[in-house]
Amino acid sequence: VQPNESGGGPVQAGGSLRLSCVPSRSTYSMGWFLQAPGNEREAVARIYFRSRVTYYSDSVKGRFTLSQDNTANTLYLQMNNLKPEDTAMYYCAASLIPKAGSWSNGMDYWGKGALVTVSS
Repeated sequence: VQPNESGGGPVQAGGSLRLSCVPSRSTYSMGWFLQAPGNEREAVARIYFRSRVTYYSDSVKGRFTLSQDNTANTLYLQMNNLKPEDTAMYYCAASLIPKAGSWSNGMDYWGKGALVTVSS
């Protein structure tokens, strides 16, 4: 049932990485969340598939982009101009049904995470 992430790794500041996530079943929405050491998990980006509406946190707007490959059933997070403060474990998550509340909440299933380390 868990989404399956891949694509993390080390990168220098200013570089790029692309994270991939394959859901294990049909989903209502999917998103990416990060958790830096000692911090709480926070939302990065989310897409609602029926409406195609996307949301991004202020810290990644203009640098990170969600995209989808329907043939491969894969959601991507393209991360450009990475900064050391982007260093974190990145989790792919999925929701199965609509829920009330913010786009940054309400996920049902979580992947195991992909570590992104940005060096200065």
